[in-house]
Amino acid sequence: MHKIVLAITGASGSIYARLLIEKLLTIKQQWQDVGVVMTDNAKQVWETELGNNDYTQYPVRFYSKNDFNAPFASGSGRYNTMIIAPCSMGTLGRIASGVSSDLISRAADVVLKERRKLICLVRDTPYNLIHIRNMETVTLAGGIICPATPSFYSRPATIEEAVATVTDRVLDLAGLDISTYRWGNEEK
Repeated sequence: MHKIVLAITGASGSIYARLLIEKLLTIKQQWQDVGVVMTDNAKQVWETELGNNDYTQYPVRFYSKNDFNAPFASGSGRYNTMIIAPCSMGTLGRIASGVSSDLISRAADVVLKERRKLICLVRDTPYNLIHIRNMETVTLAGGIICPATPSFYSRPATIEEAVATVTDRVLDLAGLDISTYRWGNEEK
């Protein structure tokens, strides 16, 4: 059973976080726990982009960004996957430099030191050299950089369907068994 941390930062792309939570709730039999950490900026961006504060309505446990007593603030909590979606470049930079100034950067540090799965859904464009070097550093430390870049093989007809091409990829990377478009399995 998976124990998952979902961190939501203030980068644009709240829809990615929303669809990840909703998809995780449809596959509850595959995980034991999902802990969510949102920054203050993430809440503001969610409300701006999605026009609601529905993040308060999901039946998952939310933790304060400064709650260092959260179970995933320690390797003994045995959370095996952390997804940061969307992942701001500031958050990525703090992780790359080993600065554990909040629960998100601390949990990422724990996941990396325990050699577990860290997936950063980076959401910025274009990248500058600092961003690229931070992505390289996190990758070399064992993290996975997954840009929020939709695919179009499945011919998505809505924004949600385009976003799902990314969120489904993230859930695949996390090792979860999901129903999604698979290259080569399209209907003829």
